[in-house]
Amino acid sequence: MSTLEAEYRLEYFEEEGFTRKECPDCGDFFWTRDGDRETCGEPPCAEYAFIGNPSLDEEQSLEEMREAFLSFFEDHDHERIEPYPVAANRWRDDVLLTQASIYDFQPLVTSGETPPPANPLTISQPCIRMQDIDNVGKTGRHTMAFEMMAHHAFNAREDLDDPDQYAYEGEVYWKDQTVRYCDEFFAAMGVDIEEITYIEDPWVGGGNAGPAIEVIYRGVELATLVFMSMEQDPDGEYELKDGNTYSPMDTYIVDTGYGLERWTWVSQGTPTVYEAIYPDMISFLKENAGIDHTDEEEEIVTRAATLAGHMDIDEAEDAERARGTIAEQIGVDVDELRELLEPLEAIYAIADHCRTLAYMLGDEIVPSNVGTGYLARMVLRRTKRLCDTVGVDAPLDELVDMQAERLDYENRDTVRDIVRTEVEKYRETLERGGRRVRQLAEEYAERDEAIPTDELIELYDSHGIQPDMVAEIAHEKGAEVSVPDDFYSLVAERHGDEGVDETAEAAVDDRIADLPETERLYYDDQERTEFEAMVLDTFERDDGGYDVVLDRTLFYPEGGGQPADTGSLSTDDVTVEVEDVQREGDVIVHHADGDPGTGEFVRGRIDGGRRQQLMRNHTATHIVIHAARQVLGDHIRQAGAQKGVERSRIDVRHYDRIDREQAKAIEHRANAIVRENVSVTAEWPDRHDAEDEYGFDLYQGGIPPGERIRLIHVADDVQACGGTHVARTGDIGTIKLLNTERVQDGVERLAFAAGEAAIEATQDTEDALSGAAEAFDVTPSEVPETAERFFTEWKERGKRIEDLEAQLAEARAAGDVGEEVDLGDATAVIQRMDADPDELQATATAIVESGDVAVVGSGADGAQFVVAVPDGVGIDAGDVVGELAARVGGGGGGPPDFAQGGGPQTEELDTALEAAPDVLRQVLNA
Repeated sequence: MSTLEAEYRLEYFEEEGFTRKECPDCGDFFWTRDGDRETCGEPPCAEYAFIGNPSLDEEQSLEEMREAFLSFFEDHDHERIEPYPVAANRWRDDVLLTQASIYDFQPLVTSGETPPPANPLTISQPCIRMQDIDNVGKTGRHTMAFEMMAHHAFNAREDLDDPDQYAYEGEVYWKDQTVRYCDEFFAAMGVDIEEITYIEDPWVGGGNAGPAIEVIYRGVELATLVFMSMEQDPDGEYELKDGNTYSPMDTYIVDTGYGLERWTWVSQGTPTVYEAIYPDMISFLKENAGIDHTDEEEEIVTRAATLAGHMDIDEAEDAERARGTIAEQIGVDVDELRELLEPLEAIYAIADHCRTLAYMLGDEIVPSNVGTGYLARMVLRRTKRLCDTVGVDAPLDELVDMQAERLDYENRDTVRDIVRTEVEKYRETLERGGRRVRQLAEEYAERDEAIPTDELIELYDSHGIQPDMVAEIAHEKGAEVSVPDDFYSLVAERHGDEGVDETAEAAVDDRIADLPETERLYYDDQERTEFEAMVLDTFERDDGGYDVVLDRTLFYPEGGGQPADTGSLSTDDVTVEVEDVQREGDVIVHHADGDPGTGEFVRGRIDGGRRQQLMRNHTATHIVIHAARQVLGDHIRQAGAQKGVERSRIDVRHYDRIDREQAKAIEHRANAIVRENVSVTAEWPDRHDAEDEYGFDLYQGGIPPGERIRLIHVADDVQACGGTHVARTGDIGTIKLLNTERVQDGVERLAFAAGEAAIEATQDTEDALSGAAEAFDVTPSEVPETAERFFTEWKERGKRIEDLEAQLAEARAAGDVGEEVDLGDATAVIQRMDADPDELQATATAIVESGDVAVVGSGADGAQFVVAVPDGVGIDAGDVVGELAARVGGGGGGPPDFAQGGGPQTEELDTALEAAPDVLRQVLNA
């Protein structure tokens, strides 16, 4: 089995006089110009050598450093590309958040299916890595939000038999030139390149791999050079660190990453990266929280920061042990160090989390309970908890807005509104969840067990309860809690990147996959309803039907939320009904109730009325979401849709409920577009041109493959869409918004009807209103006021009935005390009264309020019991009811103070009541 050692023996290293060495501390191999160097230079094998010692020619801000990098590579023939959103699921369906610049070009570009937007290119891509959340603030160098400055080159082997199979060909540049660029950029920024070490660290991920180099300067990793050139192969010749084997692939890609924040940090030499990248916010937060260090304390903080490379939660076995090591090295007590650093660590994390939230909300991620929305909510709630813990009382929406302003987001009002709404939801969640925590703490305290991590994660998932809050409550109840250092990383893993359905391709029938691509006629003339075609093959299904494949078809297959067309296929001898149509790969399959015959020519006819109504509804869907964006804000995005014949629905991501006035405004705006009668047009532009012009909002209904994508223009709305549409918006007729509802937290559903269905829906509503008016004997316009009056009177009457029942129960309890039983410290009243359950409950309540235990039985509908117990009496009402109900052939139970039950054997009721004194004493003594 081969290793990658030869992949690192570059001509450039040889020309420049590098030496390959093995670090005696960590065992990594590295390359250096310094023949006397012993270690690899990365913590914990070395300390930071730039803190208090700015290590570039000039101190740089984030903005200045970003421009310096991009300009350098522009001057070296790279095209500058605008950054993508942090929500990677806008253009790919296998991940949630953008974690590296290469994400922008996966999977279509890296696979060679589509060309890159430029080759070579340079970019500074905002990223979010949730797995770093527990390190933020503690290590001095980790940030959850960061920018990856990068340059990329996309190459394809020149010896391919079919070079046209990939969207790019030939080599732009490879390893030697990449390392040369790296050295030249470092030198341009004032780095003494003799101090740089290049550590060998093979990269694997997502089925690909390749040699990679970590570039270390004065103790900090400032760049990573990845050479993606291998793919997973069970017969591959290279076995890498993940245990899998790999083989060279046809395409090979330069994937570099230069950390903007770390470069800025090194240029300034501040104690941590946070002072370098959040200087104004750190000052504001420290002042707001009342953190003011003496010169001696500042010196301790700086010395600790120099050693903080040892603090890495995803690598260190024990964060506290690492802190103890630092305290020992700088000669201070570990408790003193902790007391000094923990408030600062919280301040650093708040600043970083606020930038993370600004990226997320600025890029219009809506907090929710799933996907990117869940991750946004998790960061927001953790930030709020950190603010409360450290004593920052500035409103969270103002803190996030400070970062949103710095990042030049234009939707800052919406960002603040979302944060305020989420903070209020969090307060409500904490009130509900606190009760559950206390109950759980009592349960584990009784068992003398610590609350396990799984319970902590579930409490966070279900109620938003932070683990330190659980620990506080648990301590009050005598329960123990051990919070893992990587708690938030574990939570994020639960809601991490959505996996690709790797079985999708395998599900296609091999016989169908071997057939040629079906010519799609439904795009040529969407009004057309008849066509001719040849049957390429038929396959009998288990249910007795047939799958029919034609060389061409007018039938639209189900997709994008639009149902399939139905109709018929006819020959001179037979007519079969097409009940459904599906697309499998590039082949369209017609599910028919008969076999028209392989090789036969058929006349196809689709149901024109159904097609027309589906086109109205599909076009109306585009209009409704466009109207919703205009009314509710640009953050509105599709979360799902279903186009039907009678009615359709679209689910949108929104942080609040849609009220009646907003719904009316959406309907008015949608119908205004219909009345404008604008053309509905389609085009097939280059994918990158479309994304450059319209952004990733194109992909509301999914992410289509291919170099060219189909765009549908409806007024100002532009979406990538494969469905069928009317020619002009006026063809829809009208759109009626039927109702709005919340289908899950952060997702609102808009149900609507279009065309004839809209008129019918309106008439149905009017019929219902007229029926109500007739029942009330008023005019339709008077129905709301009349209904409200009736409802108010009904509630008042119900309350009066309850009061009368309570008075009757009190009178019965006082007038017929039943059997009194002495239980020592308490008295029980055992009484039979054949009444309904409400009266039984009222009577038992009246008895308990007088201080006695109540056992009330009824034979009005089977044998029924109600047992109520005052506070301080050691009887469990549920146990008593369970025992009595068993004697009448039934069961029951409830909480210790109030329970009810019964059974079908009414004839045993009196016998059971006679046994009640013994049952009470038995339960009391137990």
